[in-house]
Amino acid sequence: QTFKMALPGSRVWRKFFTPFSFRSIHLQVKSSPACTASRRLYSSDNVLVSKDEKTGIATVRMNNPPVNSLNGSLLVKLRTCFEELDKDTNCRAVILTSEKPNVFCAGLDIMELYKKSPDHVAEFWEKLQDMWLQLYGSRLVTVAAINGHAPAGGCLLSLACDYRIMAEGNFRIGLNETQLNLVAPFWLRQTMINTIGYRQAEMALVIGALFPSDKALLLGLVDKLAPMEEIQTVAEEETKKWLQIPDQARVITKMSSRKPLLDELKRRKQEDITTFRDATTRESVQKSIEHYLANLKAKK
Repeated sequence: QTFKMALPGSRVWRKFFTPFSFRSIHLQVKSSPACTASRRLYSSDNVLVSKDEKTGIATVRMNNPPVNSLNGSLLVKLRTCFEELDKDTNCRAVILTSEKPNVFCAGLDIMELYKKSPDHVAEFWEKLQDMWLQLYGSRLVTVAAINGHAPAGGCLLSLACDYRIMAEGNFRIGLNETQLNLVAPFWLRQTMINTIGYRQAEMALVIGALFPSDKALLLGLVDKLAPMEEIQTVAEEETKKWLQIPDQARVITKMSSRKPLLDELKRRKQEDITTFRDATTRESVQKSIEHYLANLKAKK
């Protein structure tokens, strides 16, 4: 089914785009039994890993309170985790989710970009690139169990996976970088285009749209919705369906589809770092970040 959307500013568009605030989030801190049952050596304090040895399905839970912001440390730990799971010959799939329901991932840690040296921003961006390359280029079946809000970097993580299941309810997902005077990199824009089509991606990227879960499903930004309390079970069931496909055929087909974009980022990696570094450290962008932080502080 093709989902048609009116131009920004119309009544139809406003039905699908709602400004997003973290004010209303109430985090649940109860640990998941599945996570405490079987910790792997490549778990860390803020990346919790468990694996079902029988099915070969690993579950990776982000645990970086309060909202799983992607700081440099978390990016490195996620990349290392994905890399180790990829090397694990007994692992066939990864479910990526949040240890704290209601927020899957709030995106990049803005403090990594605010009043930081150009070298710091460049190093941080390379950590993001490396994490994405590892996840997007993984041989494993990768399923995002999006159990909460997923703006910006949260959407980036989801788009890097093979399949996306989002919790029903008042949760939002999208790439809202332009609202902060930032621009999504070429590889993330292309992933968005590949997922929902050129026209819808262009509009969503330009105005920084965040979509409710039901509208994200209609757009194709996510593939399935599930009740919050069932999202892990639904993710496991869906993953098992994917695993019915012979690994060799599945991996070759996946990598044939993803190799051009992976290769382009590897080829243009330094160019991408320089572009982001120079744009982010501009005075106008720093003022936008400062304004955003002031608004957050005022809402507390």
